[in-house]
Amino acid sequence: MYKEILFFNRKALFNYDFFESYIAGIQLFGTEIKSIRLNKVSISESFCKMQNNELYIINMFISKYEWVTTFENYSPRRDRKLLMKSSELRKIECKIKKYRFTIIPTKLFINKKGYAKLKIVLAKGRKLVNKRDIIKYKEIERDIIN
Repeated sequence: MYKEILFFNRKALFNYDFFESYIAGIQLFGTEIKSIRLNKVSISESFCKMQNNELYIINMFISKYEWVTTFENYSPRRDRKLLMKSSELRKIECKIKKYRFTIIPTKLFINKKGYAKLKIVLAKGRKLVNKRDIIKYKEIERDIIN
């Protein structure tokens, strides 16, 4: 399924409980895919938002490709459209309204055809108490193993 996983959002594993996942394409400029292949991208602070029945990733950082001089007004954190089927978008929108989910990107990878894909997850934020419990359980497991 995956050719290579370029980025994995570890912060999301700690801050959110995951419920359902989808895979979406990303609408990019030609130079942005080159920057992604050079690992000059970050999804750790990004999130997704529904706007006009379309899904956008917000605050995803893709640095400017260094060998191109034609983009003077390039914005590395611009909103990028996610490419999904309309039926999937309707399902996501209904679940967001009904269960108050957040859409979080977890993996950025390049598939076998060479397209950049993003794995997004419907998630709910964890409370501080739950985060403390997770840290406590990890420490206990570490002590048992050692």
